[in-house]
This record gives sequence, C-alpha cells and structure tokens, in this order.
Amino acid sequence: MYALLSVSDKTGVVELALRLHRRGVRLLSTGGTARLLARAGLPVTEVATHTGFPEMLDGRVKTLHPRVHGALLARRDLPEHMAALQQHDIPPIDWLVVNLYPFEATVARPQCALEEAIENIDIGGPAMVRSAAKNWQGVSVLTDPAQYEGVLAEFEAGGEVSAATRFALAVAAFDRVAQYDAAISNHLSALSLQAGQDRPETARWPQQFNLNLRKLQDLRYGENPHQQAAFYRDLQPAPGSLPLARQLQGKELSYNNIADADAAWECVRAFDSCACVIVKHANPCGAALGVDAESAYRAAFATDPTSAFGGIIAFNRAVDEAAARALSTQFVEVLIAPAYTAQALAALAGKTNLRVLQIDLPPAGSEAQPRLDAKRVNSGLLLQTADDALLDPAALRVVTRRAPGDAEMADLHFAWKVAKFTKSNAIVFAAGGRTVGVGAGQMSRVDSTRIATIKAANAGLQVQGSVVASDAFFPFRDGVDVLAQAGARAVIQPGGSVRDAEVIAAADEHGLAMVFTGMRHFRH
Repeated sequence: MYALLSVSDKTGVVELALRLHRRGVRLLSTGGTARLLARAGLPVTEVATHTGFPEMLDGRVKTLHPRVHGALLARRDLPEHMAALQQHDIPPIDWLVVNLYPFEATVARPQCALEEAIENIDIGGPAMVRSAAKNWQGVSVLTDPAQYEGVLAEFEAGGEVSAATRFALAVAAFDRVAQYDAAISNHLSALSLQAGQDRPETARWPQQFNLNLRKLQDLRYGENPHQQAAFYRDLQPAPGSLPLARQLQGKELSYNNIADADAAWECVRAFDSCACVIVKHANPCGAALGVDAESAYRAAFATDPTSAFGGIIAFNRAVDEAAARALSTQFVEVLIAPAYTAQALAALAGKTNLRVLQIDLPPAGSEAQPRLDAKRVNSGLLLQTADDALLDPAALRVVTRRAPGDAEMADLHFAWKVAKFTKSNAIVFAAGGRTVGVGAGQMSRVDSTRIATIKAANAGLQVQGSVVASDAFFPFRDGVDVLAQAGARAVIQPGGSVRDAEVIAAADEHGLAMVFTGMRHFRH
C-alpha cells in the first residue's frame, strides 16, 4: 500500500505520515514535503525516484507521470486495469494527501504581481486530486489537515477507510478544486493586458464571477410553504456575521427567520452603546439605546408593540435575566445577542419554540475588509460593495438658519443609523435615543412620513420635539411639511435634489434644523 504526500500547508503531515508508516504504508513524496519527512526519520521515496523522471521546469513538472496518475486512476475492480499496472510495474497508490499552492493567500496580498500569482497556480496538485477523487472506490484523497485525524482513526481501528468516508473525501476534493479554480478565474478575469503594456490593468469587477458557498442546512420551506429552500454561507464568513451564529434553543430556523435575523443583527451592531432592535418583515419596527438590555428593549418595543408581535429581537450586549423576563412576555420568533447569562437562559427555557441565537461581535478592525452584497435577478446576479459607509461628522452640512442642538444632533445620528437599515422610502422619527415612529417601504416618501406619524400616534408616543432621518433626499417640500406639522424639530437627509432650495426654504418656514449628509442609503 502506497501513500503520496505533497502539501503546501504542512500542518500535521509528519504525524499523518508516521501513523501511516506504522500501519505498513509506504511513503512517496515531493520536494519540501519529502525533505520534512526524511528529517523526521521516516523512510520516504522521492516521486522523481519512483517515476524515474526528474523534476523539471523549476518544479512545474514532477507528478504529471503515468506512474502517478495510472496508480491513482486504475480501478481495482477491473482486471484489465490491474493487469496494465502490473505490465508497466506501477504499484497502486491508495492514499493521496495534497493541499494546493496558496493562490488565494498570494493574490490577497496588496500589490501582488501577475508573475507571482501565476507561479502560485498549482497544476500537478489539482490533477492528482481529480484523479484520486474520480477513483474514490480505491483511493482515499485528503485535501485538508482537518481531515487527517478522523480518517486515521478509522483506518487504525479497522484497517481500512470505509467507502462512505472515501466518497465524502472525494466530494470534498472536487469542492476544493472548484474553489481553487474559481479563485484563479475571479482574479485573472479582472486583469487585462493591452498591447504594448508591461503590466496588466485591474478592473473592480471580474469578467466572470464565480461564487462558492457551503450549505449550512436545508430549510423546511422558503418564503412560502410551496417553495423549497436551503441556507448557504460563504466559505470564509465575515467575523460576527449571522452564518456563524450558535443556536442555543428553539425550533429550526425558517427562511424568513434567517432573512429578518440578519436585518436585525446588522442594524443593532451598528451601535456602540447598548442597543436593542426589533425587526418585522426586514424592517426595524423599534430601536433604542439604553443603560442596559432591559431598558433598551422596553423603549424599542414601545415604538410599535403591534408590529413587534412575532418579531426578531437583537441586542448588541449580553442579555441578563431582567431583559429575558421582560421580552418573554411577548411572542418572539428569534432572539439574538452576543452573550446570555445563565439566569437569562433559564428564564427563556420555558419558551421552547423561541429560537435563541448567540453571535460573537466581530473583533475591532475586522470589518475593515471589503464585503460584497448580492441580489439575484432572473438569470442574473447584481453585485455591489456592501453599504458599510459611516457617517463622517465633518462632512455634515447644516443648511437651515437654525442649527440642531447637541441633543438633537445625537438623535439625528441615531435615527440615521436606523434609517440605513429600513427599506426605502425610509422615514424614522426619533427622540432621546429611541425610535418613536418608523415609515418603511412606501412608493412615496410623503406616505412613509405619514405612516411613521400614525405608528407613533397608535403607540401613544410623543412626536413633538423629535428628529427625523430620511434615507434619501426629499424631492418636494410636502414631506417636510408633513413632518413639521407632526411636531418634528430637526431633519437629517442626504440632500442632492434639484428642489433642495425649496425643501430648505420649507424647513426654515417651519423653524426646522436641517442637516445634509451627502450620502444616500437606499435599501431595496
């Protein structure tokens, strides 16, 4: 029995080779891997010695040989295949341990040159992996150090690797090759080399974009019971993102639960102070800051108790027993927080259907990495950079005669963050670090303004003296008239309308303070 080991990531490979050797497996290897095994005292044969053909072209050609690929591809159940191996003196290779040149890590480095990227495109590795995976009935192919221990334990316990394990390893191997080729395609198809140029130009978007996603779970159904669905995640999910959540209790998450939970979590973690956000149908129906989780929850819930029924509640601080008991009096679909006290979990345990998720907040600086948003259209995909832009206080421009006071400015900042996560056309009334009325997803900004005031009135909240955030500019003065008549005192909006002068004049007539951000936050 032979094993061929050729790895870029040498984590655990010496221990793997040692345990294979103890079971009588003969070791073949290449280059640096062979030298590492030899230094560890293991008997290893260089592939060049095994094939009788030296490595050439600076190592570009070393395993592309019939004594390698014939040994991997020969079907053990076909006598003619085995006879061919015997005729050409090719011993079968039963184990292949390969991980590929670090192309992804190489091109992730700033200013990576084309020559460096090209030299980190593995040829022999993927070829061997494909050969071994195709012949999974006879070959165990390992492409990740994380696989070593489980497969070794099975081999040592029974003297063989089961067919089920070999098939799973083959699938993982083909997945890895697909990921690798996709990374190469994405990188190179964003480059273009024009006649006479020495260096390629880089485009923001590649000509071909290849997605690689891993399934987390099948879902009972999609948005509606007649639709089928599953939940996938990026191969490298961003720290603090929903796919990394741990479910501590409750029913299985539904398609709509996941969509709404993502909206709630992304909104609440935008705040630095202790905050609670309640989401219903992808829109915040209440958000508030508080001295603790309970006070933040009570203020957020009071914005719109009717809509909060069956909603998603998210905190950016640990949930304690007081907060848990407060929210357990209402019907909640999903609860999200970075931590829970033992007493809080005990208080929630009686609500067996409540889905309780724990998500670690991302470490400082981790969100500096650019993210992409995708939206599927029929037979197509829209891609954009994520709306991660932060409001720059220095870029704010007071355009009215009256400037907002300090308290009003703090509430304007708060309302602006909530509006960013509210479907367009978005209007958010806020006061004292909490929402008092939210209008979302309307075709008319005036209608969103009216709905927000109606929501506030229904909840018995005081709009008088509040501030308002609008995700996009007011195209006419009518929206300003409505919010002023409701009692708002300050407005934050992007500006940029051809009728800005008319809108500013209306604000001055009503004695409103108005601030332009120069930044729009459409959310469709």
